[in-house]
Amino acid sequence: MKKFIFAVLISIIISGLATTFFAQTKKAVKKNVKPAAATPTPQNSPLPMQTPEPETVNRQAKKNERPTNGNSLNGNKPVQSKDTPNYFYEFSQPAFVVSKIQIEHDENGKGKISFMKSISDEVITDPIQVSSAALERINKALTALNFFDSNESYQYEKDYSHLGNITLKVRKDGRERETKFNWTQNQEAKTLADEYRRIGNQYIWMFDINLSRENQPLESPKLMDMIDSYIKRNEISDAAQLIPFLKELGNDERIPLIARNRATRLVKQIEKVKK
Repeated sequence: MKKFIFAVLISIIISGLATTFFAQTKKAVKKNVKPAAATPTPQNSPLPMQTPEPETVNRQAKKNERPTNGNSLNGNKPVQSKDTPNYFYEFSQPAFVVSKIQIEHDENGKGKISFMKSISDEVITDPIQVSSAALERINKALTALNFFDSNESYQYEKDYSHLGNITLKVRKDGRERETKFNWTQNQEAKTLADEYRRIGNQYIWMFDINLSRENQPLESPKLMDMIDSYIKRNEISDAAQLIPFLKELGNDERIPLIARNRATRLVKQIEKVKK
C-alpha cells in the first residue's frame, strides 16, 4: 500500500514538472518570434512640373530685326542707293582652275568679287575696292566705246569660247547695257576685259595668300613667286595698292622667312617704279 501511494506521488510530481516546463518553453518561443514587417505607407508622388505657357511675342516691339528696303516684297521697284553696284563683269570657263569670276562695284570702286574654283563647288565672296587708277582706265574705255549708244557686240567672227566667256554690264543714269563675247579685236573692249581680269588676279591672289597664312604657311613662298610674276607681266590691276598688304606679310611670322623677305623686296620694287 505504501509503495502504491509513493508511486502515485512520484507520478503527480513528474506531471507537474512537465506541465511547467512546457508552459515556459511556449512563452520563450513567443518571445523569439519576429514581428511582421510593417507595410510602408505610400508617400504622395510629386506633382508634375507645369510648363509655363510661352509668352506672346510682340513683333512690333522688336527693334533688332534687319530692316528691309520695303520694295522687294511688295512689287515696287527697288530704290537704288549710292552703294548699289553699277559695273558688272563675269568670266566663265569650267575647265580653268578658277572656273568662274564675278566682279561688281559702284562708281567709287567699292564692291565684291565672287569666284569658284574647278576643284570645288563653293562660291567664295570677298569685298574689293577698285583703285582710282583702275576706275579711271575702266571709264576711259567705256567712253571710247560709246558703250551705251553703241550696238556693237565686240565678238570676233570666230568662236573662241574655249578661252572663256566674258559678260560686261553697266548701269548709269537710268540706262543699262550688257554685252557678251569670248574674243574681240576691238581694242577698247579688250582693254576693259583685261582690266577686270587683272582685278580678279589681284584679289584672288590676296585670298589665296591669306588662306596660306592661316592653314598652309609652306605654300606662301610659291604664292609670292606668283605675285612677283603677275607684277612683272602687268597682270595686276594696281601694284601700288598692294604695298600695305605686302608690308603686313613681311612682318607676319606665321609664314616662312623666305616668303617674308620676298614680300619686303616686292614693296621696294613697287615703290621704286612708283617714284
